[in-house]
Amino acid sequence: MNAPVATPLFTPSWHAELELGYGRFGASTRPTLRRHLGPLRVQKHLYGDGPQVCQHIIVHPPGGIAGGDRLHISAAVGTDAWAQLTSPGAAKWYRANGPAYQQLKLKVAAGATLEWLPQESIVYAGAQAELSTRIDLEGDARLCYWDIIALGRPASGERFDNGHFQAHLDIYRDDQLLWHERQRIVGNDGLLDSAIGLAGQPVFATLLISGEIDAELLERCRALPAVTSGQVRGDLSQLPGLLVARCLAGEALHARAWLIELWRLLRPELLGRDAVPPRIWST
Repeated sequence: MNAPVATPLFTPSWHAELELGYGRFGASTRPTLRRHLGPLRVQKHLYGDGPQVCQHIIVHPPGGIAGGDRLHISAAVGTDAWAQLTSPGAAKWYRANGPAYQQLKLKVAAGATLEWLPQESIVYAGAQAELSTRIDLEGDARLCYWDIIALGRPASGERFDNGHFQAHLDIYRDDQLLWHERQRIVGNDGLLDSAIGLAGQPVFATLLISGEIDAELLERCRALPAVTSGQVRGDLSQLPGLLVARCLAGEALHARAWLIELWRLLRPELLGRDAVPPRIWST
């Protein structure tokens, strides 16, 4: 008698796509494309910063990302338009037997501005999170991009002791590579506690904003209270045409607060508008 053939376990997964487009019409920016497939949406567009800036809140209704999930998000900002994209809360990458993926493609035309300002991503122990981002800037297009990654859940006593997080980020201006970065962190890797790695801090964050600032503003950014009080360990580097800020923190709340304070200082200087925080950040 033949032994029964083992049947592979079926693991449901979400495959979702979101495609957005923005254009300038007179004095206002309006959505020109909003297409979705699966559980990715944007809420009604908002104008809390005036008609020139179209704000969308990207929502992932399942509330978390598990093994096998694939999220594809793309946004194109047309000439002289201004789009600001954020999220209603933390993205959660759950423990899984296989990898989950997010692919992000952003394109910003000449004279346009894009702000990509999501809230934090929490990568649970045992998650296999793989992110890929490509940003294409044309001419004098302006960009403000940040990400906040929290490994494990320290408040629940969970250390990032297995699984992995990896991210690819490439930024081009007129097809010339402006920024190229690869990250890979494996659970319980020595990098988590190394002084040249995360130094025992579970949260790390990056802000990239196009343009250059003077020495006085750079020092003001370096002297923000979150740094001087020890809540975060952060600093900035001015590269040709791109300002880079990074921090380590014990809590995502502290890292996010530091990025917001930086954004308040840098947005008027580099993007030409006073900083008006989206209301969703306060809910």
